[in-house]
Formats: sequence, structure tokens, C-alpha cells
Amino acid sequence: MSRCKEFTLAVCLSLCWGIPVLAQSDLDQRLAKEMDSLVPTYKHLHENPELSGQEKESSALVAAELRKLGYDVTDHFGIYDQPGFTPYGVVGVMKNGSGPTVYVRTDMDALPIVETTGLPYASHAKAKRPDGTEVGVMHACGHDIHMSVFIGTARMLAQLKDQWSGTVVLIGQPAEETVGGAAAMLRAGLFTKFPKPTYVLALHDGSDLPAGTVGWHEGTILAGADSVDITVRGKGGHGAAPQAAKDPILIASEIVVALQTIVSREMDPQLPTVVTVGSFHAGTKHNIIPNDAHLQLTVRTMNPEQREKVLASIARISNGIAAAAGVPAELAPIIEVAKGHVPATINNPELARRVAASLERSLGKENVWPSPAAMASEDFSLYALEDPKPPICMFWLGAANPQKWREANEKGQELPGPHSSDFAPDPEPTIRTGVKGMTAAVLDLLKK
Repeated sequence: MSRCKEFTLAVCLSLCWGIPVLAQSDLDQRLAKEMDSLVPTYKHLHENPELSGQEKESSALVAAELRKLGYDVTDHFGIYDQPGFTPYGVVGVMKNGSGPTVYVRTDMDALPIVETTGLPYASHAKAKRPDGTEVGVMHACGHDIHMSVFIGTARMLAQLKDQWSGTVVLIGQPAEETVGGAAAMLRAGLFTKFPKPTYVLALHDGSDLPAGTVGWHEGTILAGADSVDITVRGKGGHGAAPQAAKDPILIASEIVVALQTIVSREMDPQLPTVVTVGSFHAGTKHNIIPNDAHLQLTVRTMNPEQREKVLASIARISNGIAAAAGVPAELAPIIEVAKGHVPATINNPELARRVAASLERSLGKENVWPSPAAMASEDFSLYALEDPKPPICMFWLGAANPQKWREANEKGQELPGPHSSDFAPDPEPTIRTGVKGMTAAVLDLLKK
């Protein structure tokens, strides 16, 4: 085929697809120039993680990058309803004519995990939690990748202003891991003090996909999450005289087992549900039956009706087993559902399909995979629930080294993923793919 015919075909295809082929070429060239600084930025962020509510240096770095690019930046934005958290939210606004307003969000906080990757840029950071305990800190959920992609996307959009029209609002969100950051920024007036969003976009990396690929899903992509505390009360006594006591350890153990029947026998098997007891604490000595036992649960559901049903079942089972053991009503279990409920993250179907089409055009259809929902949770869901209740969409960003991913799949194994002390994204291809994909999605939503 001649060069003229190749160009004519490319132009025809670009007109059909709705994104100029020359823009893609321009994007690739510009991105190639930025990678030499984006990868070191990622390594710096990885080596210097900060806990939720302590993102002083990370937010300063994000704010400084946005200011250099000409964004109108507001930092230290947010109002928390819990002590010990400093508002480190960052909002960058770039207006470029008339058109929609697209929000792009990154999270910035790290986890209280001691890193064991052995990477030359591994984190050795330590920090104090609000309760004063010192912990190791690691970007074990890939928020360092997210920030690097965010900065790269900000650069691309600033450089390509001739190819879009509208407003871009870039959000550096703190405290995602403690599910307080999104609420803090919304509580401070994110959607009223800044242009109202037409769309809100985000991405999340992981080891389920190889670097160079992305995944998308329409509808519920992440579960809603609740934390539940159960205090099982009984009557303490001597371990050698159990007949004179009401053993809360035995009662709590029966509750732990019975709770598993909620998922297996009460819920629709086609609707994912999780009830996990992550903590069981009771007693002080071998021969003492304590007065109480404490259980901590995480509950994951996909819609409000399912959530109410599961929480009601937890209460019914806990109270029923205690009563069956002879515990009087005044000592019935104390069941507390934490205030920080996170609803399910639901990708707007129309927006998800549109973003998927943009990703296919920019990355190649073979690199864009339909992906299932996950039972993990995110406070990104809250952006869809605040007026004007904009459509939201999060897509998955492959972060695994492609060769290691192939080898693991051939052996039926899984690579260390988010919240693992060994989680180690493949930086260059992951960041490159994330910047290219997110930029293409924004350009499509703001195309002239």
C-alpha cells in the first residue's frame, strides 16, 4: 500500500473512531519524552510513602507539578470528621474554552506495611499512627503508580490544549485507605467551590493484568464495605469450673462458624457477598474464662438491599446463638457497624463503554480486556452520590511484569497484589499505559 493510501485510510478510520490519528502520534511522541522523569518520580514516591492523613510531601509534590503546568491549584483542601488527620487534598483546575468538565482523581496515601520486595528503591519508612504506635509504611496499593500516571496525564493535557475544549479538574485525594479522603473533600465543597463535574474518572493498578494492558467493567466494579464489631458477653469464671460460667469464647466461636452460612445459605449465589471475621480477641490466661470476647468483621456487598440483609443476618445469628447458650437479654451481644461505610463503586454503563472505546483506540483492542468486578472497596464511589451525581468510571491498569505474569498463569499461581508486602509493579510500561489510556479518555470526553 502506498504512503498516500495508508494516510487516507488512517484519516478515514480516525474520523470513524472520533479521535485524530495525528493526535495519537503526537501523544506517543510527547509521552516518550516524559517517561525519563515520570519513572524517577514514581521511585521517589515509592521510597517515601505517607500514611492516610499524613500525605504532606506527596500532596506538595502533586501540587507543585500542577502549578508548573499552569493549573489553578488549591491545596490543603478537605474537612475531616475525625481527629488526627490533616487535610492534604489537592485540586487543580484548567479551563480551556466551553465544553464538559472532566474530573480525574488519584489517591495519595500508603499502607502500614513493612515492604519485603527487596527493590533498590524499596521503602524503609516508618511513621506513627494517630494512636501513637509506630509502623512500617509502604505503597502496597500502588498509589505511587496512580500519582505518577496522574502527573503524566496532567502534563499531556496541558501540552495538548489545542485538541480539547472544556475544563479539567485534577484531584489529589488523601486518605483513601481509611475511606475518609473523598468524604473530606466533598464535605469541604469540592463540587460547589470548583466547576461541577460532567464526568469523574479514575484508575487502579493491580497484578491481575500484565503491564501494557487495561481492564474495564460496566456496572458495579467494586463492592461496598462495612466494618462490624461484635462484643460477645458472658459470665467469667474458673477454667476448671465451666458449669458456673457462660463462656463467651465458645459462644463467639459458634458465631464465627454460623456467620459463614449467611453467604452459603442466605444470599443469592449469583450475587457476590463476603462476610469475613478478621479478628478474634478474648481472655488473658489458660485457666480463666473471660467475661467477653471481641470479633471484628469486614462485610462486602454489591447493593444497598443486599447490605441491609447481611447486616440484619449478622445481628440475628449473634443474638440467637447467645440466647441459645443461656445468656440473658441484658447481656446480649453488642453489635456496632462503623460509621465509615463505603458504598459499592458503580461504573456508569454508558460512560464505561465510552471509556473502553477510547482505551481500545489508544492502546489497541488486544490490550483492553473486559474484567470482572472485585470484592475490594474504594471511596471513589462517593463521587457519584454527591449532587450533581455525575457518572463515574474507574478502569483497571495492569501492573505485573508481563513475563512473570505469563509464567504465573501457566503455573496456576498468583503474583503478589495490592496490600501485599511483596507488591512490585513494573513501573515503565505501567505508567506509560496509564498516562496514554487516561489522557485518551479525557481527550475523547472533551473533544472539540
